[in-house]
Amino acid sequence: MTKHKGKTRHPAEAAGEAEAQGAVQPETAPPQDAAAAGGALGEPENETVRRLTGQVEELNDRLLRLAAEFDNFKKRTQRERSETWSRAQAEVVAGVLDTLDDLGRVAHLDPDATSARDVLAGIELVERKLLRELSGAGLERVGAPGDGFDPNSHEAVASLPAPDAGQDHKVAAVMQPGYRFGGALLRPARVSVYVWQDPADGDAEPQ
Repeated sequence: MTKHKGKTRHPAEAAGEAEAQGAVQPETAPPQDAAAAGGALGEPENETVRRLTGQVEELNDRLLRLAAEFDNFKKRTQRERSETWSRAQAEVVAGVLDTLDDLGRVAHLDPDATSARDVLAGIELVERKLLRELSGAGLERVGAPGDGFDPNSHEAVASLPAPDAGQDHKVAAVMQPGYRFGGALLRPARVSVYVWQDPADGDAEPQ
């Protein structure tokens, strides 16, 4: 017989109560791997790997195609730039062909049958025509008497006393003209420059 809190209980009754309590309490489930649990709720792990691998390959393929397209674009742009430059040069050359013909005619004049005046007139005609063609292509002449001296486009090779203060640092004469093409300086003009010296300064050196 079993005693419980002062009350006598039959052994069979105590055993039945213990069995009933064991049936009520669930057994503790063994721990599961987190990844396995996730795989059970979603797709299998091998399917996940295959899916992600496919996405990586697709992105890599897109990247390679984009790189190839950019390389083709760069080559095409360089080719078009080169072709544009070649066409522009050809247009300039085509524009001076007539002038070259005129120069050839002047160069082959019979010196015994042509006066020096006629030769000079022919040369001046060729010069004007050549300058007109090159100016139309974008050539700009730099340097003229009376211009303000600009060290960015003029090269002073000599200085002269200025006749008055208003001529100070003005171009007195052009020894060799300069040229710009498309806004870029090809060659500075070689000039002489007026320098004013105030008579009150006496023998002071001009600045």
